[in-house]
Amino acid sequence: SVNKSTFTARRKRKILRGNCDKNFGRETLMKIILKQDVKTIGKKDEIHEVSDGYARNFLLPRNLAAPADAAALNQARTKSEAKAHHEAEARAAAEELAAKIKGQVVTAKVKGGASGKLYGKVTGKEVAEALAQLAGAPIDKKKIELETKDIKDAGVFNAKVRLHVGVVASFKIKVEVEQA
Repeated sequence: SVNKSTFTARRKRKILRGNCDKNFGRETLMKIILKQDVKTIGKKDEIHEVSDGYARNFLLPRNLAAPADAAALNQARTKSEAKAHHEAEARAAAEELAAKIKGQVVTAKVKGGASGKLYGKVTGKEVAEALAQLAGAPIDKKKIELETKDIKDAGVFNAKVRLHVGVVASFKIKVEVEQA
């Protein structure tokens, strides 16, 4: 029987004599660029260093990644710069639209009775349409947050619209009753 210490001593002697692969048992790393999101590693178009065997035996055959050579790295960098540029443009456009909307009063005319009760309610869809006319740009109804879930009475209500990540504009909704 050979114990572990004897095995490692033999191995060391072999390495010193040059009869053994010096990198045996050591992990070599490979740079890759992900083509798709991989749960354990990262998201698409990110550059990572993974085990050589993991890359050759799993990621590359399944077309989840590509080897990161100079051309691929350059392409990935230009792609990420373009993405950052488009993101900055979208944010600037959202901030410009938020400046137009901030503090505005959107008027919604709804049929109702003499007491001020509405026949129905004012929803995010109607507010989005009125806000789009006021701002001059399309606004998604899902991005509008009303202070109260459903507006069923006449009056002035506060609301917010989330135009982009971190860009929020608040405005008021004035609900007027139109006699039926």
